[in-house]
Amino acid sequence: MERSAPEGTRWAPGEQILWRYRDHAPGPKGAVHICRPVTVVTDTDELLAVWMAPGTECVKPVLADGTPVHEEPLATRYTAPRTTVRSRWFGAGVLKLARPGDPWSVWLFWDHGWLFRSWYVNLEEPRTRWSGGIDSEDHFLDISVYPDRTWKWRDEDEFAQAQRSGLMDPDQARRVRAAGRAAVDVIRAWGPPFSEGWQDWRPDPSWGVPALPEDWDRTPAHMTS
Repeated sequence: MERSAPEGTRWAPGEQILWRYRDHAPGPKGAVHICRPVTVVTDTDELLAVWMAPGTECVKPVLADGTPVHEEPLATRYTAPRTTVRSRWFGAGVLKLARPGDPWSVWLFWDHGWLFRSWYVNLEEPRTRWSGGIDSEDHFLDISVYPDRTWKWRDEDEFAQAQRSGLMDPDQARRVRAAGRAAVDVIRAWGPPFSEGWQDWRPDPSWGVPALPEDWDRTPAHMTS
């Protein structure tokens, strides 16, 4: 999957890339612990949109004994030893939208039969681009947005615990909370992407399900914003 990606290169609709998240380990760059193969919908100076198809094989973190992370008590959820496993994404697919530089991405969820359920604002580090995809770091705090334009904060307990566990210092926590407030301003104004009709989008039926490569966790030599 490795290929050259000079600065300014864009991916064409239908290309398959990796959407990855690195963990919060100390140091300049954590290890990849979430990896999702996706298909590019559009890639411009204003927006990267990708589709994660149902049945996609992904990588996700689990506890060292294989227990799902969410089953670990909150107090030790971010300090208990972890590993990663391959696991298929079951249920309906997910459309992910990201504007360059924004400290969040917006995901669209449907129930089976293309019944639109909600948008999900995932607060995260602005994404860096490499030849095979994009990397980010999740910031724990999220926002659900519903078709009637109501919204609510999500995972505030995990956001607080991440700070107590030393995964986020006070300055970063303040920046993340400010980013969340900025996202709420967009929601209240019903700005892009909520106003752009993406809930009516459908994937090209010719697209296959991208494969998860063996070297999904490789560290790229060059990365750009």
